[in-house]
Amino acid sequence: MTAQTPPFRDSQLPFAKRVDDLLSRLTLDERVAMLHQFGPAVERLGIAAFRTGQEALHGVAWMGPATVFPQAVGLGATWNEELVCRVGEAVSTETRAMRSRDDRVGLNVWAPTVNLLRHPLWGRNEEGYSEDPRLTSAIATAYTRGLRGDHPAYWRTAPVLKHWLAHNNETDRATASSSVRPRVLHEYDLRAFRETVEAGAVAGVMPAYNLVNGRPNHVSPYLAEQLRAWTDQDLLVCSDAGAPSNLVDSEHYFDTHEEATAAALLAGVDSFTDHGTDSSKIVERVQKALEQGLLTESAIDTAVRRQLAVRFRLGEFDPILDPFADARDFDTPAHRALAREAAEQAVVLLKNDGGLLPLTREGTRIAVVGLLADECKLDWYSGTLIHRSTPLEGLYDRFGADRVDFAEGVDRVRLKTSDGTYLSVPPADDVRAEVRGAEGALDPALLAGRTDLPPLTTDAVGTELALIDWGEGVLTLRAPDGRYLSVAEDGFVRASADQPGGWVVQETFRLEPRGPQEDEQEGGQEGGHGNGHLLQHVGTGRYASVTADGVKVADENPTVLELEITERGENAVARAAASADVVLVVAGNDPHINGRETQDRTTLALPAHQRRLLDAARAANPRTALVITSSYPYAIDPTGLPAILWTAHGGQAAGTALARVLAGDVSPAGRLPQTWYASDADLPGLLDYDVIGSRQTYLYFEGTPLFPFGHGLSYTSFAYADLAARVGEESARVTFTVTNTGDSAADEVAQLYGRPVSPSVPRPRRELLAHRRVHLPAGATTELSFALPLSALAFWDVAHGGRRLEPGGYELLAGASAEDIRLSTTIDPAGTPPAPRPVLERGLRPADFDEQRGTEIVDRTKLSGDAVTPANPDPDPAAGHTAELVYRACDFGPGTRSVTVEVSGEGTLELALDDGPAVAHLDIAPTTGPYTYTSVTTPFDATGVHDLRIGLRGPLRLAHVGFLG
Repeated sequence: MTAQTPPFRDSQLPFAKRVDDLLSRLTLDERVAMLHQFGPAVERLGIAAFRTGQEALHGVAWMGPATVFPQAVGLGATWNEELVCRVGEAVSTETRAMRSRDDRVGLNVWAPTVNLLRHPLWGRNEEGYSEDPRLTSAIATAYTRGLRGDHPAYWRTAPVLKHWLAHNNETDRATASSSVRPRVLHEYDLRAFRETVEAGAVAGVMPAYNLVNGRPNHVSPYLAEQLRAWTDQDLLVCSDAGAPSNLVDSEHYFDTHEEATAAALLAGVDSFTDHGTDSSKIVERVQKALEQGLLTESAIDTAVRRQLAVRFRLGEFDPILDPFADARDFDTPAHRALAREAAEQAVVLLKNDGGLLPLTREGTRIAVVGLLADECKLDWYSGTLIHRSTPLEGLYDRFGADRVDFAEGVDRVRLKTSDGTYLSVPPADDVRAEVRGAEGALDPALLAGRTDLPPLTTDAVGTELALIDWGEGVLTLRAPDGRYLSVAEDGFVRASADQPGGWVVQETFRLEPRGPQEDEQEGGQEGGHGNGHLLQHVGTGRYASVTADGVKVADENPTVLELEITERGENAVARAAASADVVLVVAGNDPHINGRETQDRTTLALPAHQRRLLDAARAANPRTALVITSSYPYAIDPTGLPAILWTAHGGQAAGTALARVLAGDVSPAGRLPQTWYASDADLPGLLDYDVIGSRQTYLYFEGTPLFPFGHGLSYTSFAYADLAARVGEESARVTFTVTNTGDSAADEVAQLYGRPVSPSVPRPRRELLAHRRVHLPAGATTELSFALPLSALAFWDVAHGGRRLEPGGYELLAGASAEDIRLSTTIDPAGTPPAPRPVLERGLRPADFDEQRGTEIVDRTKLSGDAVTPANPDPDPAAGHTAELVYRACDFGPGTRSVTVEVSGEGTLELALDDGPAVAHLDIAPTTGPYTYTSVTTPFDATGVHDLRIGLRGPLRLAHVGFLG
C-alpha cells in the first residue's frame, strides 16, 4: 500500500478493517444517504452508487431478457438441492453478465423466498418452496449457495431471504397481524430462515409487510434476538418496498415518520426501500430523527457498516481480485439445458391408472386441448423470455405436428351494441410484437400501456374475440392476431398487450349482467336487459363506453353490450378429443390473475370454464389425461381420469420438458412440496397461523388429502428394504436400501420421516427428517445413509422456554411420500424428562400457553414482549365471550397466597385449577391505553402441580401472571 492509498483500498487488510476505515471517512450526510435503497456515489472517495435489491427468484427478473427457470414452487418440487444449486449459479452468473452491460442490474439479489406454503390459497404460493420448513431450508440453502458462489472471500451475488416472518396472506397484508404462538414460531416459521442463515450463504433478509403478534416485522425484536444471534456475519436487512412508510400511513403504529424510521433502524433495518429512486424523504426523516434525539450516529454507523460489508464481499473495491468480475456467460447452451433439466425434474405424476402414460405406442394420435395448451406463462418475478416452449410446441417437436391436434377451448364471442353495431379491433399499420418489460425496468409497476395503436371502434361486422373466464367472473379478451384487449393511461381500450400482466393488470374485464334497476332508470322493462351486459375494466373499475373517438372506460355513460357466442370452447375441445387416441387437457392459472401478489385466491376449485373443457374432453374420449400447469394446488375430482400430472409454470423450456416426460424420454420424479387438499372445507382460515391448534399442513392435518405431501409417481417401481438405525449421543445413523424393480432407469425421491410414539404434547403426525433424490438404472440397488441429529426430534418446551428432546420411543419411517411409508423402525434416544412449570419462581408469560381458545397474541410494548388478548373482544366486558388459556402441569410448590397480573385495558380475569370452578376473580379497571399496564392482586390458594386455566373477558391485554407463596 502506498502512502496515498487509503486502507479501505488495501486488499491485504481484512474486510472488517477496511469497512471501518471507509466508514470513518464518510461524512454524516454521506452515511445517511446510504440508508436508502438507492445510495448515491461519493465521488470524492471514488465510491460508486449502490442499490440494494435485484429480483432473482427463478432467473434475473425485470431487467429484460434472461434465462427463465421454473417457478420457485416448481424448484421445490424437484426435491433436488444439487440441481437447485446449479440453477442459483446460472442465475447469479447471468446477473453478473447483465450488470457488465447495464449498471441498473444489482448484485444484492432479493431471493429466495423462504416463506412456508402453509396455506394453498396464498396468492404468492408460486414464490415459496414448500409447506415443510426442513425442505424449504434445504432448497433455499442450495439456491443461496449457488447465488453466492464458492469463493472463500468474494461473492458472485449477495442473496437476501424474503419475507421475514410468518407471512402467508395478501389480504390486508400491510395491516394484518399473524398470531404466532412460541411453539409455532420456533418449530415452524423461524426454522426455514434459521437453517438457511446458519448454512452461511446468506447476505441478509427482508422483513415482510405484515405484523407478527401485533408488531410490524420492520420493528421486530426478532431481528436482533433471533436472526442476528444465528451467525457472526454482518447480515443486511432490507425493507420491503414502501414498508417504512406503512408504519405510519396504513398500520398507524407510530405517529410520525421520524419515530417510525428511527424505530426500524434501531430494530435492525439497514436499507430503506421507499419512494422508488427518490431518497430525499428517507434522508429527511433520518435527519429529523437525529435532531429529535430519536437516533444516534452510532445506530446509523451500524447500518452503513452492514451495507459496506456486503459491498466488499461483492468485490466492488477489489475489481482485479474479484473472481467474478469477468463473468459473461449469458443464455449459454449450458443454461438452456439446465432450464430444461429443471423443468423436467419439476414434473409430478399424480395419477397413472392403466398405464396411459407414457405415450410410447407408435403412431398415437394426440389431442392437446385447454387454455394453457399453447401458453408459456410468466409471473411477476420472471425475466423476459429469450426462448419459449409451450406444451403444444413441445408435443409438435417430439411427436410431429401431423400427429397432434389442438383446440384451445376459448369461447369465441362478439360484443353487440344497442344500435346493432359490434365492437371492432381496427387494423393497425405497425403492430410490432412488443413484449412487456423487454427493455427492463427498475420498477416494472411503472411500465405504461401502449398508446400507439388505435382504440376499438364499432362497425357492422365487428371482431370475433377469444374470451377466457379465469374464474370469479374475471375475463380476458383477445383479438384474432393474439393481442389482448388492454386499457392504457388515456382510458382507451386497445388490442395492444402480448399477455396479461403488470402490477395492476390492465387486461382483465368483467361482463356484468344489466340489472332491472338500471333499466328502470332508463325507462326499460323491469326484469333486466335481456342478454345485455356492462363491460367493466377490473384495473380501473370503470365501464366500457363507445365514444366518437373510440371505446374507452369511463365513470359514466356505460354502453350496454349483448354477448353473442359464435362457438363454445367445449365444442371445439370435444371435436378434437373425439378423433384422438389420447387427449391431454392442459389446465391451470395465469400467474397474473386470481392468485398473485396483492391477491389471495378464494377457492381451491378449478375455474368453471376449465371444468367445462375437461368434462367435454372426458365425455368425448375416456383416454383423457389432465395436465395441470399452475402456481398452486387445485381441488379436482380425479374420478374417471386415468392420468394426472402437475407442474409449476416451468419457464422457457416448459413445453419441451413436459413433452419429454409424456413421451417417456424422462421418467417423472417430481414430488409435491405441499399438501393438495380435497376441498375448501379442509382449509383453516387464511389468517390462522396456528398450524398446531388448527391442524394445518401435512404435519398436523388429520383428514384425507387429495394428494399428500411428498407424493409423486414414476414410470417404474421401487422397493425399500433394510432400514436400520444406530443411535449415538448426539445423532443417529439411519440407512436403508432402494431398488429400481422396474425395467427403465428413473429417479426416486426417498423420504425419511419421524414421530414420537407417545408424545406428552401435540406433535406432528410425521415430520420430514431427511430426503434424497437418486438416479437408479433398472434393477439397480443403492444404500442411502443419513446422519440424523437427535435435536431434529426435539420440540419447543413452552414450560421452560427452550428445545427439549423428550425421552421415549421415536418411529423412523422411510417411504415415497408422507402417506406412502414402506419401512419403519423405532429408536429410543436419551432425552430430558418433563418438569412442571416453575410458576411460583418465574410466574407465567401468557403467550407460553399449551392450549388456547379465542385469543390472539399481541405486542406487550412497541419495542418488545408479548401479551395475550381475547380475539375480537366485545367493548362491554360483561357481554363478551370468554377466551381461555391453558397451562399444563404448573408447580405451585408448598402453596401460594396470591396472584398478581400485569394487564392493560379493561375486563375480567378468572383463574381455575384443573377442571374445577374459578378460584380467583380479578376485575380490571380501564387503563389509559393498550401499553399502560397496571398490576392487580387477589388471593389465590394452590399447592402442588395443577393445570391452570385463565379466562379472559373484555378488551384487555394480559402481559404477566405472578404468584406469591
